Amino acid sequence: MKVDYHRCLHCGGCVGSCPQNAICLNDYVLEFDDKLCNGCGRCIKLCPVAALSKEA
Repeated sequence: MKVDYHRCLHCGGCVGSCPQNAICLNDYVLEFDDKLCNGCGRCIKLCPVAALSKEA
């Protein structure tokens, strides 16, 4: 998963959408754990500013 930190609003919506708890928001910094991600894409669909995308 790729995070565009310039677009991210730090709203935390993606954090709650992740069934694997692969995303967390610490002090307004989005942290993503590739090892926990199962690639479901829920966070991508939920992000209002398209700050998340699958890596090529």
